Amino acid sequence: MQTINNPNRGEWSQLLKRPTQTVSDIETVVNQIFDAIRLNGDAAITKYTQQFDGIALESNLVTIEDIQKAIAHVPEALQNAIKKAKQNIEAFHAAQKTNRVEVETTHGVKCWQEKRPIQKVGLYIPGGTAPLFSTVLMLAIPAQIAGCKEIVLCSPPNKQGELAPEILFAAQLCGVTKIIKVGGIQAIAGLTFGTETIPQVYKIFGPGNQFVTVAKQLATKFGVAIDMPAGPSELLVVADASANASYIASDLLSQAEHGTDSQVILVSTSNALINKVSEEIEKQLRVLPRKAIAEKAIANSKLIYLENDDLALELINEYGPEHFIICTKNEDFYVDNIENAGSVFIGDYTPESAGDYASGTNHTLPTNGFSKAYSGVNLDSFYKSMTFQKISKAGILNIGETIELMAEAEGLQAHKNAVSIRLKDLK
Repeated sequence: MQTINNPNRGEWSQLLKRPTQTVSDIETVVNQIFDAIRLNGDAAITKYTQQFDGIALESNLVTIEDIQKAIAHVPEALQNAIKKAKQNIEAFHAAQKTNRVEVETTHGVKCWQEKRPIQKVGLYIPGGTAPLFSTVLMLAIPAQIAGCKEIVLCSPPNKQGELAPEILFAAQLCGVTKIIKVGGIQAIAGLTFGTETIPQVYKIFGPGNQFVTVAKQLATKFGVAIDMPAGPSELLVVADASANASYIASDLLSQAEHGTDSQVILVSTSNALINKVSEEIEKQLRVLPRKAIAEKAIANSKLIYLENDDLALELINEYGPEHFIICTKNEDFYVDNIENAGSVFIGDYTPESAGDYASGTNHTLPTNGFSKAYSGVNLDSFYKSMTFQKISKAGILNIGETIELMAEAEGLQAHKNAVSIRLKDLK
């Protein structure tokens, strides 16, 4: 990891750049695949699955028999762990339910807001080097709590044309209604346009590599909503001299092993701690099974020394990390003042891994600085808020003249007339 001492503010923008390609680098490929799938449906899906995943599938649909067979291959201890995580995630997301909001804004004018579930949602579950069955829990559980009618899951098949048994176990546990063996850009395109086997959905959820992220962004051009642009994983830790270097190194490596385009950053007010963490990373890295992946991510990562907490906080808010760990004596300063972060982890015994799996919070979070404007996935992500109003005779008499004056000032005579005709009858 590169160590940087007291960087000038003018250097921050360059220093905090993510190791990702720009949208323009990827968009041409994404557009080509979208066009092919829009025109040729499943035939194009089959072609790209063979090209990118190296497998020719007779069918990309997962059957009940496939699920039952897969469950038998998931050890009982792991099944119980997944069920326990499900309980915690359910508890946290169910607590996010809100009641109808109703206000009489003026006598005779009643307005209220209700939430209704999005009927059709698509869940993208990354496969590749690490099939993320935990993401099934994070997306399907709130979708089920919200009451989404169709919950369609897409995930890339392995070289044997199968999905990880753990993904299938989690999917059936959490109420997924359809499972399709398709990944990458072609999965997002299929959910966007619909094919013979892939239902068209109203909103697409889930993290993915840079190609999946750009594909999701392109999907919005065709009227499909997305949760957020969630790309390669990232983590920023802030720590002072009181922090445990081995804990911090383990947290940094836990994100570095996600993928070669992941990024991890340590911001510290202690040079001594930075040196200890650097040594610990080298030591822990040597025994990691995914050492080759983590090493490439570490090469994109930084150890940054800043002389005080105010500067450190300013830089962190400028970066807007997906995951933010606080390991400082004055943790309240960072907790109270952090403005841009997807999810925050506080103290020595709150590893980021807890949020990834079982504490209850959601791990589908905004990356690449999007935490400055986007929230992570939550229960509201699966709802639309609808407003209602009912106006009585007294109500239209109370606000009618206000509406008439405003409509006339905007030059919208028909708007005014819609009120005037009613007022005339009432008077």
